[in-house]
Amino acid sequence: MGHCRITDLRCKEVINICDGCRLGFPCDVEVDVVTGQLMAIVVPGPCSFFGLFGKGEEFVVPWDCIKRIGDDIILVEREFSHSPKKKRRWFG
Repeated sequence: MGHCRITDLRCKEVINICDGCRLGFPCDVEVDVVTGQLMAIVVPGPCSFFGLFGKGEEFVVPWDCIKRIGDDIILVEREFSHSPKKKRRWFG
């Protein structure tokens, strides 16, 4: 796969290969506006209490944690600890 649009990423499920956890589908990306590089993808966390009381935390997956982008999935490799913060940021 040589080229991929950001809209194409939204249709691919993100899976952590460390624990097999399905993180969800990307909703946003982080871009370095100076260099034009894609820095991370953002995956919304699960809704809390049946979606009635807002969203859970977001997963911010740095680009260097992405191991493979396939036709329908994005494989990431990173162990992380659960924290009560609104945003989970993986540092590599």
